[in-house]
Amino acid sequence: MEGIRRRDLFSLIGTMAGSAAMYHAMTALGFASESRYQGPIKLEGDPNGASVLVLGAGLAGMTAALELRKAGYKVQILEFNGRAGGRNWTLRGGDRFVELGGAAQTCAFDEGLYINPGPWRIPYHHRALLDYCKRLNVALEPFIQLNHNAYLHASRAFGGVPQRIREVRTDFQGQLAELLAKAARQGKLDEAVSTEDRGLLLEALRSWGALDGNFGYNANLTSAEFRGYARAPGGGLDAAPQPGEPIGLSDILKSRLWRYLQGFANYNFQTTMFQPVGGMDMIGKAFAREVGDLIRYNAKVTEIRQNGRAVTVTYVDTAEPAAPQTLTADWCVCTIPLPILGQLTLDVGPAMRAAIDAVPYAAAVKIGLQFKRRFWEEDEAVYGGISYTDLPIRQIAYPNNAFNGAGKGVLLGAYLFDGANAYEFTAMPPEERVARAVEFGAGIHPQYRAEFDNGVAVAWHRVPFTLGCSGNWSEKAREQHYRNLCEIDGRIVLAGEHASELPAWQEGAILSALDAIGRLHERVTRT
Repeated sequence: MEGIRRRDLFSLIGTMAGSAAMYHAMTALGFASESRYQGPIKLEGDPNGASVLVLGAGLAGMTAALELRKAGYKVQILEFNGRAGGRNWTLRGGDRFVELGGAAQTCAFDEGLYINPGPWRIPYHHRALLDYCKRLNVALEPFIQLNHNAYLHASRAFGGVPQRIREVRTDFQGQLAELLAKAARQGKLDEAVSTEDRGLLLEALRSWGALDGNFGYNANLTSAEFRGYARAPGGGLDAAPQPGEPIGLSDILKSRLWRYLQGFANYNFQTTMFQPVGGMDMIGKAFAREVGDLIRYNAKVTEIRQNGRAVTVTYVDTAEPAAPQTLTADWCVCTIPLPILGQLTLDVGPAMRAAIDAVPYAAAVKIGLQFKRRFWEEDEAVYGGISYTDLPIRQIAYPNNAFNGAGKGVLLGAYLFDGANAYEFTAMPPEERVARAVEFGAGIHPQYRAEFDNGVAVAWHRVPFTLGCSGNWSEKAREQHYRNLCEIDGRIVLAGEHASELPAWQEGAILSALDAIGRLHERVTRT
């Protein structure tokens, strides 16, 4: 028998025992954490005019700058891009970007439509990010992670026909409940369940699994109330509903569609989730309204030097790279992504240098596709949420706004995170990535072929300002190098999602910045 992979183990724990059980299992292996945010940071004590140079105007850098200036520091920010936000990025019609290798893309979406190539959702327990959204007046709306009417798709099961999430989830749950009820009624659970609890267990299984009076899971109006109907209730003479035929347990198991149910049980993806109204970059823009006067844009850092008294940073204006410039400050908060930082001349000790080199960045590709009409709503009643597939595109995510409207719409047509497919798509020219996303997506939505309008594809290993999506710590690397990455080295401290237990999340970036400046401020006021 083929050994079960850790990812599939998490899936089984989450789908059968619940999200709390899976979360604890993931935490034990270092794969999940939650925010420890306790409210706005209080940097008490006089910094006596100390200056800080912040490298990077992503959320970590702007958080550090905002709070340090408020505490009385003299702050400057150097930012590689011509905009603030870093990976907090939204692409709209007319936006142009060039990836490594020179391939240029201009987004051709209609006005009001957009895609978030970086972060795209905010969990309810990411309290720091939510607090800054509130303080900076960033309007939020629901992000729909679970839509029961979206699809699960296995290319080699059910003739390649996608199955509704509500059907797979209910049928899987119902037939597991039937098996447990049968075992309980035959006394096979007596060692685990007391005689007193046995009746309560059976009652719970009947309710949880939509079982009939004989504790069976069948095609009837009880199960149809959860999985949906073959013919829905109507009005008038022919109003009676008809139940649909459940998918067999063996078919569900062999299809492996149960793997995708973890996406709704995982602690990081539980309802309620949020997104900023108008695009994720509304958060970056809100921060920039507060600290934009401190930012020097189009500044490519080339050297970071320090001695016992100051930090000196050499940079070039990307429009005039032949003329290096320098800035000096008492301290430096560096949020430059590690694949780039590792290539710079950097005066830090061997422990921090080894830590920087120990953390690769994950490969990720996101592809936004504009269609001539919102066929997923008009034809299939899919309003928001995500469909999952074993095809290389992995996911199709539906817009969570402008529901039931006329006109065009944009889908996230692919989200490949790490793994061979992500590297394969990264190696393609952008137009081929888009074409492949349309080709594969038609396996779930045949309307793709007639309705496709245009698309844009971001491969994060080819994005010049990050060279990857997010810090991809191994357990061994985190154990050996994490503290060395986060410790203050002389007058330099690092921050960013890579310096957190929440890699790839904006919450991790903000928490790392707050921790870094808290320790930095303590050192400044003490010395």
